[in-house]
Parts: sequence; structure tokens; C-alpha cells
Amino acid sequence: MTENKKYEIDVSIRTAYLPDQSDEDADRHVFAYTITIANMGTVPAQLISRHWIIDNGDGTVQEVRGLGVVGEQPLLKPGDSFEYTSGTVIPTSVGSMKGSYQMAAEDGFHFDVTIPEFILSAPRILH
Repeated sequence: MTENKKYEIDVSIRTAYLPDQSDEDADRHVFAYTITIANMGTVPAQLISRHWIIDNGDGTVQEVRGLGVVGEQPLLKPGDSFEYTSGTVIPTSVGSMKGSYQMAAEDGFHFDVTIPEFILSAPRILH
């Protein structure tokens, strides 16, 4: 078994635009994202912290760091997954997010998991 298979975490993302919470005239675009984190490795690992890079689509980039996700630091045993929904507000109708999770394996090894870039995009409405 290769070492990286011991610490293999899969991240999948779904996004949604929330028109009822958004206000285009006020440059307020609200997006929800649902992330599933799955431990595909052989060692239990706990999500300790997160680091987000949010591109507002207008050239402005915001970084967010914090402990856990949605107030939790889930411990994922091999084969376990954890799903959560959170959100962000940006001033443009299109943006993107990417980042990383900082994990601690049960055997003491610390590693980062890449959160792949995903697009935030309001649906186009014809007038």
C-alpha cells in the first residue's frame, strides 16, 4: 500500500444560487454549497480547520480561515463521509471558491486536503 492511500480524502461539491436571499440591485448574491468529505484511506482522520480562497469575480479575493466546518471537527473513519451545507455572499453574479482542509490522522500524521475550485454562478434571466 502506498503512503498516500493511507491518507486519501475525497471532496465533492454541489452549489446553489439562493435568489430569495439575494438582491441583485444591492450587489448581494447568495450561494449555498454542500460539501461531502469522504475518507477513502485506511487511517481515521479528523478535520481540524479550513482555508477558503473566495474570488468575488471582480478581481477581489477574500481568504477565510477557521476551525472545523459548521461548528464541527468531524472524525472520519475509513469509509465514513461527512456532509455539510454552508454559504457565501459575494457582490457579483459569478465567482469561485477553492481551498483546503487541514486534517489530523489518528496515527499523528497531519496533512492538507485540496478543495477543488468550484464556480458560483447565478442563473441568467432574460427580461
